[in-house]
Amino acid sequence: MTVAPLPTRAVGLGLRRALLQDLLAAPAGSFDFLEAAPENWIGVGGAPGEAFARLASEHPLACHGLSLSLGGPAPLDDTFLHTLRRFLDAHRAALYSEHLSACGDSFGQLYDLLPLPFSDEAVHHVSARIRRAQDVLGRRIAVENISYYATVPATGTDARPLTELEFINAVLAEADCDLLLDVNNIIVNATNHGYDASAFLRGLPGARVACIHVAGHRDEAPGLKIDTHGAAVADPVWQLLAEAYALVGPRPTLLERDFDFPPFEELLGELAVVRGHLAGAPARSRAA
Repeated sequence: MTVAPLPTRAVGLGLRRALLQDLLAAPAGSFDFLEAAPENWIGVGGAPGEAFARLASEHPLACHGLSLSLGGPAPLDDTFLHTLRRFLDAHRAALYSEHLSACGDSFGQLYDLLPLPFSDEAVHHVSARIRRAQDVLGRRIAVENISYYATVPATGTDARPLTELEFINAVLAEADCDLLLDVNNIIVNATNHGYDASAFLRGLPGARVACIHVAGHRDEAPGLKIDTHGAAVADPVWQLLAEAYALVGPRPTLLERDFDFPPFEELLGELAVVRGHLAGAPARSRAA
């Protein structure tokens, strides 16, 4: 199925149940697209299902998965993948993305996004699973750089430790997939693990960036940030977003908010900030 991609200067909001009525009542032009987690909407009926169907028919839809466990040890769930393909096709999803993480073990779902070992073995493992997922879904997918709070050691006698940046770049190349660039996660990880956020951003392959996420975090302690999606976007994230546009050019950008929702007008105000940065983004860039 051929679906038009999201415009490069599009701004979007997450399609959350708590926002359904605000999204339905929003004036035309308030946002350019919506993003939904398929797991939260597959098979949902009643009033919420009807509201979702209406919004998905009236606005371009991106989908951001939560449970595929691309880096996990259990076999990929082919039944779920085929169900997911039908959902994406039915709603003409312009983009499907997932997390570069594991969210389950051989016994089942763990309901968290767990980091992967930064090793060649993990690169080969997750890349093969991404390629398989792309084959079943019939589309390229984008993987998101996740926030994490501890590293998983590489195992095996021949295990070669990689940096986070080396790991992400190796997966993108071997899997031949796209990147969902989460600038908030870069700020969180750079703070917690002591690296330079701007240098990390410059090391990513800009041509593979399909979409950008911005979100809020919590300053837990000096040198410790927690990725919450429950607060306003912080100044360092806005600054890194502007740097990202300067490097890769304009990309469709989503404002993530999952709880502690402010008045809807405040979310639209943050979208206006995104639009302002996008307006100043060069049409072409040296990394695109």
